[in-house]
Amino acid sequence: MMLSSNTSAGTQTTVGNMMSCASCGVAEADHKLKICTACNLVRYCSVNCQKEHRQQHKQECKRRAAELRDKILFKQPESSHVGDCPISCLPLPLDRNGSAVMSCCSKIICGGCTYANQMREMEGDLQQKCPFCRQRLPNDDEEADLNTMKRVEANDPVATYEMGIKHYIDGDYASAFNYFKDAVELGDVESHYTMSHMYREGLGVEKEKKKKIYHL
Repeated sequence: MMLSSNTSAGTQTTVGNMMSCASCGVAEADHKLKICTACNLVRYCSVNCQKEHRQQHKQECKRRAAELRDKILFKQPESSHVGDCPISCLPLPLDRNGSAVMSCCSKIICGGCTYANQMREMEGDLQQKCPFCRQRLPNDDEEADLNTMKRVEANDPVATYEMGIKHYIDGDYASAFNYFKDAVELGDVESHYTMSHMYREGLGVEKEKKKKIYHL
């Protein structure tokens, strides 16, 4: 059988439809081959074959490894720690000004879905409701806080974080820290960062470098 590619080019050698060692040409059917982990282009039957082929493969391996690194580095992430909008299923913006947290269900809704819902209600002269759970929107901040507290009591990490932010803005750092601590235990990532900031500045807690770094 003829080889389908030249081993000196540094690319994977094949015999028919089977993979083969890039150095000696032994087929995968006859020997278990291990892939070059740097470039994922070639396979070898042994460490000796890999060493013997290194000079021929080195340049192509470096080029392909660089391509793979760039592909990973510049790939648009499918989502982030903020998650996706539960309505549009699109990644939520990292800037919180581009989304809204619903006090009734603690769902974070993207600005586009929030706007579309508002336009629908205005055009149809409808009662204002949450675009996700369809509960009536609160009449004032006090009612919104009551809704959020219900979600906090249900161990909702988003609501717990939001309540921590409210106390933080009000200057009640001790209470804010306790809410952030509970939110961290519930898996909220942003609370980790906020706690790191509080440990760094000594807000509601004594300054502590180790815990500042831990929560980053």
